[in-house]
Amino acid sequence: MLEKIFTWWSGATIGALFTIKKRAAFVGEDSLGNRYFEERDARTSYDGRRRRWVTYKGYAEATKVPAEWHGWLHYTFDEPPTVEPLKMRSWEKPHLPNMTGTPYAYRPAGSIVGTGERARAVGDYQPWTPE
Repeated sequence: MLEKIFTWWSGATIGALFTIKKRAAFVGEDSLGNRYFEERDARTSYDGRRRRWVTYKGYAEATKVPAEWHGWLHYTFDEPPTVEPLKMRSWEKPHLPNMTGTPYAYRPAGSIVGTGERARAVGDYQPWTPE
C-alpha cells in the first residue's frame, strides 16, 4: 500500500489512479498489458483537447508504449488503435521495450560486456604513446 502512495516507478500512484477513475474513460489495452484512458470532457483542459493517460503494467517505463499508442497519446492520431489500427509495413519490426540492462541488450563486437576484442579494421589507427 505504501508503495502505491509514494512511488511512481512501480505503476500509477494512488492520486493518479483516483484522478483517472474520477475523470477518464477506458479506451483500450495494448499487448503488454498497459491500459489507456481519455478524459470524459475537455472542460479542465487548457488547450481544448481531452487529456490522455497510460497506466503501465508493472514497472513504469516509457519505452513499453507501442508506436500506435504513443501516437494516440501525443495527439498524432485522433482515433485510438482500438478504433483505427495502425497499419504495419512489411519492413517494420514488432515493438520491443528498452532492453538495456537485461540479457537481451545489444552488445556489439568489442564491447566490454562481450569478449572485449574487436576485429582489426582496414587503415586501423596507431595509438598515441608518450615519448
